[in-house]
Formats: sequence, C-alpha cells, structure tokens
Amino acid sequence: MKRKTEKKEKREFALGKENYKLMAIGFVVIIIGFILMAGGGSDDPDVFREDALFSFRRITLAPIVVLGGFAFQIYAIMKKPSE
Repeated sequence: MKRKTEKKEKREFALGKENYKLMAIGFVVIIIGFILMAGGGSDDPDVFREDALFSFRRITLAPIVVLGGFAFQIYAIMKKPSE
C-alpha cells in the first residue's frame, strides 16, 4: 500500500513548449491561407468577373500557403522536444 507522503508522479505533456509554439505558428499560417482564398464575390449577380474569381492569389498562392502551413504543422509535431 502506498503512503500519502510519497512523491506524486510528475505529469508531462507529450510535446514540449516549443512544439506548441510552432503549432500555433502553423495554425496562423493556415488561417492566412484561407483568408487569401476568400473574396471574389460580386455585388451584381448578372456580372461575372473572371479576374476576381480566378486570380493568382486565390488559385495558386493561397493553396500553397495552406499546404505549407500543414507541412509546418507536421514538422512542429514531429520535432523532438528539447530538454
């Protein structure tokens, strides 16, 4: 039987503090990518502005930023925490 005076086991997180900071940065990058995808709407439903909807920012840049954010998240999770 264990005594109450024995030391309690120290609980540790699976990841270190640095990992969580990197994950927060990756999350912000993903959000920025989704913000870059937003927009392109028109006030007049009879007018189709192809340049606004199919712009370089929405079709190319934003998905690259989002995928980069997810890749950074994988790195943040896999990085060995420093002790």
